[in-house]
Amino acid sequence: MEFYSDTEALKQHLMAHDDQYAALVSEHKQYDERLKELSSLSYPSAEEQMEESTLKKKKLFLKDQMESIIRRYKQQSAVGQ
Repeated sequence: MEFYSDTEALKQHLMAHDDQYAALVSEHKQYDERLKELSSLSYPSAEEQMEESTLKKKKLFLKDQMESIIRRYKQQSAVGQ
């Protein structure tokens, strides 16, 4: 197992080789795109405001999961050396 000191290189590696990580990134991007749409609204409805709040929480949850995968991979790489 290679050691990845560069986090961006590790993220690229995980995108190509870890299906779970790639799925999390894809979902995170979808939420981000929808949040951009909602933030561009001049007068969002109560439902849109609620959706925005929910999407922000979901994005944070996904980011935590992605970071957990990165940490786990770095730990495995460090132990393997």
